[in-house]
Amino acid sequence: MSHDVHDQARQRLSRLAADSAGEEAPAGRLRRDAALIGRLLAAAARDDALAPVPDQGAAHADTEADVAAGLSLLEEMRVALDQLEAQVVMEARRRGLDWRQIARHRGLNSSQAASQRYQRLVTRLEEMRQGVR
Repeated sequence: MSHDVHDQARQRLSRLAADSAGEEAPAGRLRRDAALIGRLLAAAARDDALAPVPDQGAAHADTEADVAAGLSLLEEMRVALDQLEAQVVMEARRRGLDWRQIARHRGLNSSQAASQRYQRLVTRLEEMRQGVR
């Protein structure tokens, strides 16, 4: 998908109420955690620009702990994103979009691909809920 399509989607959705999802809803947690990862990467870029060769002192240990903390958020972010995707697809179906239309908006090649992706997603979420994964 082109950047124009993504920009149009952002503009359309930005018209919705600004913080309609609470901070503990999947969208709120995802937004918060993405901001934290963004800060981590910005700090790492600043540190790299200031000291291209990291020393082995306490600052290096903090950086490792910060990166480890960032890594620990990724799985929860992935689950939250999967939940959001499933909810949006369910809403699309509820509003009458067919799998062909969903495929087009998701950048997939066929209605079958969209349907299969959704089924895999729902199965994975259910397995995680049951503790199988």
